[in-house]
Amino acid sequence: MRKIPLWLRVPVIFFIIFAITELVIDSGGEPTFIAQPLVSLFLLLVLLILIAIEAITSALDNVLYQSLDAEEKARYDAKRNAPAKLIQWLQKLYSKSLGQKPMEQEHVIILDHNYDGIKELDNDLPPWWTYGFYASIVFAAVYMVKYHVFNGDTQIDELQAEIAQAKIDIEEYKKTAKDLVDFNTVTLLADATDLSNGKTIFETNCVACHKADGGGGIGPNLTDKNWILGGGIKNVFKTISEGGRDGKGMISWKQSLKPSEMAQVASYLLIFQGTTPAEPKAPEGDIWVDDSETVEQIVTDFKEPKTDSTLNVEEK
Repeated sequence: MRKIPLWLRVPVIFFIIFAITELVIDSGGEPTFIAQPLVSLFLLLVLLILIAIEAITSALDNVLYQSLDAEEKARYDAKRNAPAKLIQWLQKLYSKSLGQKPMEQEHVIILDHNYDGIKELDNDLPPWWTYGFYASIVFAAVYMVKYHVFNGDTQIDELQAEIAQAKIDIEEYKKTAKDLVDFNTVTLLADATDLSNGKTIFETNCVACHKADGGGGIGPNLTDKNWILGGGIKNVFKTISEGGRDGKGMISWKQSLKPSEMAQVASYLLIFQGTTPAEPKAPEGDIWVDDSETVEQIVTDFKEPKTDSTLNVEEK
């Protein structure tokens, strides 16, 4: 280890420790030393310790060297200046990769070409080049068989497959990420917790216009089959999100409610369908029929607690 130069030894050890911290500590998409400032302090401390160790070791080495006699200093210098085994191995590997003959053997490969005293050697191609050429031939053969004989997937095919899988993954993610829902992807919620939250939102924001039993007041009746902007969970969600008719419909609630909350209140108010309010408002709009969505089972499963709240607004 002492054969490796100081300027190389310290950075190598430091970056090994740095790589270990990045591997062990989970910091999401950010580098660990940015996401967690304490890691930066730790790495700085490690660097200072490494430098201190090298300084102390160098000082002790110098003190011990001065205590040696001339013969011992000569042996020590010879051993310290000898190239490291790793360096020797790399030099040997490099020479072997060139495929050159030693100078004392050049007479074997010298050609009978003489240009003003300049002679030409018949050196073989370097082994690395030769093996690389053979490897390219093997690669070409495999490539031809895979893509031109067996019609393997091309990069475009792989890209299209990845895009298709990404779309599937996004749709699966949207199913668990409730606040990514919109009027195109919203579905009728049947969970008691969702409906209970929807009831709370309705009582807080909607009863002033639609009444607690959905019979209608300023806003339309929610219990009949007539809808001004269309019924069903998707249309109701869109109406809540974007608001009603310009100038006389209800306001848009997308700035006040989360998408998941709009889905909850939309699912809850559909429970009023088919019920009998105390003072029903006259039907408005057209009769809406949607065979794909029913609320009877939700009404059966969700037992509605009593309420005496008053508030604000949805439009059918």
